[in-house]
Amino acid sequence: MSSDNSKQDKQIEKTAAQKISKFGSFVAGGLAACIAVTVTNPIELIKIRMQLQGEMSASAARVYKNPIQGMAVIFKNEGIKGLQKGLNAAYIYQIGLNGSRLGFYEPIRSSLNQLFFPDQEPHKVQSVGINVFSGAASGIIGAVIGSPLFLVKTRLQSYSEFIKIGEQTHYTGVWNGLVTIFKTEGVKGLFRGIDAAILRTGAGSSVQLPIYNTAKNFLVKNDLMKDGPALHLTASTISGLGVAVVMNPWDVILTRIYNQKGDLYKGPIDCLVKTVKIEGVTALYKGFAAQVFRIAPHTIMCLTFMEQTMKLVYSIESRVLGHD
Repeated sequence: MSSDNSKQDKQIEKTAAQKISKFGSFVAGGLAACIAVTVTNPIELIKIRMQLQGEMSASAARVYKNPIQGMAVIFKNEGIKGLQKGLNAAYIYQIGLNGSRLGFYEPIRSSLNQLFFPDQEPHKVQSVGINVFSGAASGIIGAVIGSPLFLVKTRLQSYSEFIKIGEQTHYTGVWNGLVTIFKTEGVKGLFRGIDAAILRTGAGSSVQLPIYNTAKNFLVKNDLMKDGPALHLTASTISGLGVAVVMNPWDVILTRIYNQKGDLYKGPIDCLVKTVKIEGVTALYKGFAAQVFRIAPHTIMCLTFMEQTMKLVYSIESRVLGHD
């Protein structure tokens, strides 16, 4: 009986992935990401502050020494509310970024597979090159859509009345931040650092889903694990660690460019050069512990919940659109 149920669940999952609409994929991806970010937002906040401390200084005191100690310091000074700064901006950003990244990945991959492998079923083809390109492309779409929200989120999370790290910009909320930036800098200001966002998100997205799919297929093909929640959890963990390693340097650069009010950095490459020159190469991995602490559970929850939200959205679409 349990074997039959497992096969049935597997067939539902496969059918959902194949027949769900692009809008449905967007909704499923965004919903899964929002569930994940609710848990990981405090870690994101401390990561940003760790990446900013010691900026453009070869020997600066470290107020935030590690993720746990850092969150304890924030909680002591700013309370639970302080740990969830920027959460509303994070929700909207996740819908734009991950809804696009997870929602457009499969359609882009399938289209490219149909183009380059016309004699094979597009959903079965696993080309590393196509998977990487599809991940990067879908991530870049999300980065462009979500950039203004990530900008406001970064500034909301870096601001503190108690411990001032980096340049401080005070907004009363998401809308206030967007309006303030638009009034002072125009549309261009809302998309400050978009080039850095593309590099960061493209790097992370190019490996997230490909590593997840590769790990999942490897474990199944070699009879190491059977399809189910445990497999999804393991593949998600491997994917999260890979994303953290690849993305952290670009994440440091993005955080610093978004947080600046003036023109300390002319662009991502200028920021990269100045950071390495003054703080050393290791500065590119500031906040790495927090990055792993955040990205691993975030990726695990996001991709694991994605399997379930895809089924949920497919179920709803089946009733509304009459899928077979």
